[in-house]
Amino acid sequence: MKVVSTRGGDRCSVVEALSRGLARDGGLYVPEHWLLFRTDDFAKCDALADIAAVLLRPFLADSPLADAAADICAEALNFDTPLVTLPDGRTHLLELFHDPTGAFKDVGARVLAACLSRLRLADTPDLTVLVATSGDTGSAVAGAFHRRPGFKVAVLFPDRGVSPRQKHLLSCFGDNVTSYAVDGTFDDCQAMVKAAFANVGLQAAVPLTSANSISIGRLLPQMAYYAQAALRHMRRGGAILNVAIPSGNLGNALAAIWIRAMGLPIGEIAIVSNANRVLPDFFETGIYTPRPSVPTIANAMDVGAPSNLERLRAGFADAGHLHTQSVDDATIRQRVPAFLAEFDTVICPHTATAAEFVAGRRAAGDLRDWAIVATAHPAKFESVVEPLIGRPLPVPDVLARWLAVPAHALPLAAQPEALATVLRTD
Repeated sequence: MKVVSTRGGDRCSVVEALSRGLARDGGLYVPEHWLLFRTDDFAKCDALADIAAVLLRPFLADSPLADAAADICAEALNFDTPLVTLPDGRTHLLELFHDPTGAFKDVGARVLAACLSRLRLADTPDLTVLVATSGDTGSAVAGAFHRRPGFKVAVLFPDRGVSPRQKHLLSCFGDNVTSYAVDGTFDDCQAMVKAAFANVGLQAAVPLTSANSISIGRLLPQMAYYAQAALRHMRRGGAILNVAIPSGNLGNALAAIWIRAMGLPIGEIAIVSNANRVLPDFFETGIYTPRPSVPTIANAMDVGAPSNLERLRAGFADAGHLHTQSVDDATIRQRVPAFLAEFDTVICPHTATAAEFVAGRRAAGDLRDWAIVATAHPAKFESVVEPLIGRPLPVPDVLARWLAVPAHALPLAAQPEALATVLRTD
């Protein structure tokens, strides 16, 4: 299977794209053509790892990983992403936080790590995995590559743009993981990472790859939990499943869009942002206008220049099955306790944006099946959620383990030159 750059100047295998991260012409890799799957292809599959293996196998064909898809997925995806039906019988919660760092980012990061580990050649320089994060990506990538021989990880996060627990989880791994608290925004972090990949001299001195959602190695595995949810819902006798997805950099939503294009029974897709409304404005006007991000209580979505919009524009900008909406902080603060009162379930502030979209659909008379994508465990955002619900949240064991470990991050100026310097000297 070949992939091509969104800018038309690069074509390579999926395996080559995994190692490169960003395309050589600065674009993002997308499949050269769309595979089509039938529900029968998954007749004997229910576990996330088994479904992911079916999806990934054709992408890895004719590569050194051709026979390893099942082993890769079994190693990486040893947890579930349950689709929980709420008391009204037609609203569902797709829980993507039952994994090592309590957020959906673990799915793509762990598969990518398992792939790159198998591709690494002996006696080659360490590969530095470079990641910018607005909250959850960094800890997922750090956890996936932690103590893996042959890899270093550099995590960049906005020093004042993440929750206290997120900051701890981004900074507690140590060993081959170095965390940098950037004096700027997520957009600054993302720009620094892109500049590093464009720096030919740096690349020659420090072999780099990306684990952000600019990497197709992150996106392809994320299709698996949408496929699993759609298949489970269909097998329960449900109508086609529509999904509402909290979105910042657009990678999670793009995985749903891609799996729908490949034939899985996903209906309408809502891409819901916080007060950073670049995506809704693009859909309303057709004009992409990146702008400085604004801080919100749904901080992992504080993105003013979503990278994956380039992939969306390459093939899906006019798709009629897509919806967008922006949800501000005041509305998030209302939706979290309202959701608890209606469904006896606590959700994180990001998930609350998607819940607000579905609540609006219900108020308009929409009785169809909608899945709200729960992107992270609410305990990661205790400073926001606990005052809204009036009680403390229990911390799941997977998070408590890391919160008990000392954390340390290095300060870093929001300048590409500053990143290049620390990468050269690490």
